[in-house]
Amino acid sequence: MTPLSNDERARYARHIILPEVGAAGQRKLRDAKVLCIGAGGLGSPVLMYLAAAGVGTIGLVEFDVVDVSNLQRQIAHGHGDLGRPKADSARETVIGLQPDVDFRVHDARFTSENAMDIVREYDLVIDGTDNFPTRYLTNDVCVLLGKPNVYGSIFRFEGQASVFAPGLGGPCYRCLFPAPPPPGSVPSCAEGGVLGVLPGVIGCIQSTEAIKIILGGGDTLVNRLLLYDAWSMRFRELKLRRDPQCPICGDSPTIGELIDYQGFCGIPEETHSMSQHPDEVTVEQLRDALKDADSGIEVIDVREQDEYDIASIDGARLIPLKDLPERAGELDPAQSYYIHCKKGGRSM
Repeated sequence: MTPLSNDERARYARHIILPEVGAAGQRKLRDAKVLCIGAGGLGSPVLMYLAAAGVGTIGLVEFDVVDVSNLQRQIAHGHGDLGRPKADSARETVIGLQPDVDFRVHDARFTSENAMDIVREYDLVIDGTDNFPTRYLTNDVCVLLGKPNVYGSIFRFEGQASVFAPGLGGPCYRCLFPAPPPPGSVPSCAEGGVLGVLPGVIGCIQSTEAIKIILGGGDTLVNRLLLYDAWSMRFRELKLRRDPQCPICGDSPTIGELIDYQGFCGIPEETHSMSQHPDEVTVEQLRDALKDADSGIEVIDVREQDEYDIASIDGARLIPLKDLPERAGELDPAQSYYIHCKKGGRSM
């Protein structure tokens, strides 16, 4: 192991004086390779704190661009980055913190076709994603390659974190969530909202876990799920265990390669044509139908009350998706209904 330079000793002096880290631990951080999937709310603090801590090689999988709605929580990007690739603005932020970091950008959507090649070169993976297909993909590729998966998730005021690592004696993501929820049943942050500081807290926890794994010390979140409620400022903890029947990390695994995760989660590919979803209409088609006095249609809004209060279609009846099963009797089987939400998941 190459000794630390004088500049490194000065920069990381507060680490080095910690007996649990020391010069040897700082060298481990410098020689580590960490992959972060996403440079959003979770990925932003993860990238910044890992770079500041001295992690030598940081990879980023990101293909999105900076939108003004991101700036409330995605602190790796600024107002001047609007419209830019997130990978570019994140790189500038990270290099500004630590010019010597080897920052590698994988400017592509994380898919079954490229995941193995991308993850293989890293020591561990930090999951900063916000959708179920990518979470299952991240889990499976990490299990197949024997890489620890540092998990985080956020919604509204609540967050959770864990380390899924069968190689370290713990469960994987599938042990906790064997099957994805039905499409549209769990609102995204864009639909349900998120407190801006929440991903900062969870992202910092993920960074801490990654650093402890690299150092080989401390009590990590392997076998534990940490739950955080920002509104009540409370942490809770659940014990986890590996499922012997898990299809990928169990005693007799049935998954030996990556699968179609969009299909597994019941989500149609974005590239599918409208003809494959005959019940789906465009905004223009709904507008024209509403203009037709003889159409006799009614619009049902399945969003939440807070969303409805911000903006709504004139005359639309609000029935939040969670209330629909018990209110289905209000609907007339002979009536034509158009179902409306924010992005299409809940209405579908």
